[in-house]
Amino acid sequence: MSVADVKKNAQDRMNKSIETLKNDLAKVRTGRAHTGILDHVMVDYYGSPTPLSGVANLTLLDARTIGVQPWEKKMLAVIEKAIRESDLGLNPSSFGEMIRVPTPPLTEERRKEMVKLCKSEAEDAKIAVRNIRRDANEQLKKMVKDKAISEDEERRSQDEIQKLTDKFVADIDKLVGEKEKEVLTV
Repeated sequence: MSVADVKKNAQDRMNKSIETLKNDLAKVRTGRAHTGILDHVMVDYYGSPTPLSGVANLTLLDARTIGVQPWEKKMLAVIEKAIRESDLGLNPSSFGEMIRVPTPPLTEERRKEMVKLCKSEAEDAKIAVRNIRRDANEQLKKMVKDKAISEDEERRSQDEIQKLTDKFVADIDKLVGEKEKEVLTV
């Protein structure tokens, strides 16, 4: 393994951490409805847990209402129950062959809880990025010990990995700042 491989591996893993953070932040509810908040709702589909998007079509009916159209009529009650029992605080209602899921407006207190959740997700992502930096630095130290690279090359590489880490931490802060702004906008 070369120094370039160590850097590339670290960068790829940091990119994955950013993608994970983006997915986690997409689940955080804002004042508007969006189908992404139902992404982690699992439905019992003939005995096996299946994501809601795997058994129904999700659409936005208006700014505050999500429409769930099951592909099979008999799944209507199961889907409604799964949404109601999720930890999202949503109250779905059947409307013919469709389930309407109104998203209640967020209170100021709930918005602050959402911001805390965003900051917690960001801190987890930063920890992941720092752990990747530590792993990369340990690989470099091992390469010096094995006499594959010089100590000067190790120091240079560690500086580059630190710059990479700083860049990703700044990206995390930017993402969370945008999400906070979105959550706090009434």
